[in-house]
Amino acid sequence: MKTAEDVAEMVRLKACGWGRKRIAKALGCSHHTVKTYLDAGGVLPFKTPERAKTLAGHEDWLRERFLAHRGNADVVRQELAAEKSIVLNLRTVERAVKPYRQALKAEALATVRFETPPGRQLQIDFGERFVEIAGANVKAFVFVATLGYSRRIHVRAFRSERQANWLAGLESAFTTFGGVPEEVLIDNPRSLVTSHDKATRAVTFNATFLAFARHWKFAPRACAPYRARTKGKTESGVGYVKKNAIAGRPFASWEAFEAHLAAWERDIANVREHGTTEEAPRVRFERDEKHRLKPLGDRPSFGSLRDLSRIVGNDCAIEVDTNSYSVPWQLIGERVSVTVAAGGVRIRHGRRLVAVHGLAEGRRQRVIDRAHLDGIVPGGKKVGCRGEPVAPSSPHDPPPPALLRPLSEYEALAGGSF
Repeated sequence: MKTAEDVAEMVRLKACGWGRKRIAKALGCSHHTVKTYLDAGGVLPFKTPERAKTLAGHEDWLRERFLAHRGNADVVRQELAAEKSIVLNLRTVERAVKPYRQALKAEALATVRFETPPGRQLQIDFGERFVEIAGANVKAFVFVATLGYSRRIHVRAFRSERQANWLAGLESAFTTFGGVPEEVLIDNPRSLVTSHDKATRAVTFNATFLAFARHWKFAPRACAPYRARTKGKTESGVGYVKKNAIAGRPFASWEAFEAHLAAWERDIANVREHGTTEEAPRVRFERDEKHRLKPLGDRPSFGSLRDLSRIVGNDCAIEVDTNSYSVPWQLIGERVSVTVAAGGVRIRHGRRLVAVHGLAEGRRQRVIDRAHLDGIVPGGKKVGCRGEPVAPSSPHDPPPPALLRPLSEYEALAGGSF
C-alpha cells in the first residue's frame, strides 16, 4: 500500500509526461504498482483478504443455540465440539455470536404493556431503602401495592421482608381499597413461591400464602422467572416511592416515617395526574374500579386464622392455648387438624369435620361436648362444670366428677395403688 501522498505524486508526474518506469524509479516502487494506481485514478481502498471461515454455513445453528443458552458462548463452544466436531477457542466463538448478543439484550428489555380491566389485578412488591430515623440510617422495607387499572397505590413500611409482612401489607391494601381484586400478581419471593419452573411455567406457591389466598378469595399469579418487568406497574411504583416519598428525608421516629408515608399516599400519590392514564388514580378508582372489587364482608383477619395439628389425648380432648376442646373418644391417639378462626375452633380428622366449638375466653378451661363421650360416660346431655345443661361449644370449668374415671380403674391398670 502506498500513502495518499505517494499516489498523488504519481498522478502529478504522469500529468507532467513521465512514464511509469521513470515514476517507479523516482518513488522506489515497482512500475506495476504505479500502473495499478494510475489505472484506478487515485488511492485504492484497503481490502481484507478473504479467508475461509470455519463457522461458515453454521450461522442459523449458532443463533439458535446462543439464544437457547441465554447468551452463554462457552456452552455453544462445547456443543460445537460435541455435535459438529468443530474445536475452537472461546474468543472465536464469541466473535461469531456477537451479532446475536444485541438481539438477546433487546428481547430481555422488551415489554408489552398489558392493561387490565377494573378490579382484575393488584400488583405487589417490596423495595429496600436506607432511611434516616432519629439520626441513624435504618434499612426500611417498603411494601407497595398497585391496582392495575386505576394505578391507585398503597404503601406500608416494615423492618423486614418476612412472609408475615407480605400478608400484612396485602390485608392493609384490601382494607384501604375496601375490597379484593380477582388476582394478585407477585414476583417470585421465596416466602410466597416455593418453586417456579422456567420451562413449563409450573408454579408451586407457599402453603400459607395459598391458605391466605383462599381466605380472601383471590387467585395468586407469579411473574415468569427473571421477568419482573411483567409486573411493571408496581416496579415503577416502588421507584416512585423511593424517589418521591422518601427522597432522603429524615424522620424523628419510625412512627413518624409511617405517618409520612400514609399522608404522602393520601395527599400526593393518589391525587396527582398519572403519566400513563392522564388521570388522578383516586378519581379513576372511585369512578370505575371501586365497585368492581369483591367486598370484604365480615371475614376476620388472616392473622386470627390458624391451622394447627394436634394428637387427641386420653381425656378425649386436644389443647389450644392451654384450653382443652373435646373430640369423639374414638379418636384418642389420632392426629387431627385444628382451625382457629372467627371465634371458633373446628377440628377435622382427615376430610371429616368431627367437632366444632366456640373459642374459650381465658386460660386452662375445658370445652366439653357430651356427645363426644357417648359410649364411655352415661347420660345424654352436655354438662358444665356443675352438672347443669349448657349450650353447645361453650367454655367451662373442669367437668364434674361424673365425667372422670375413678382412681381405682387407674390403680388396676397400673397394677398397684397410689
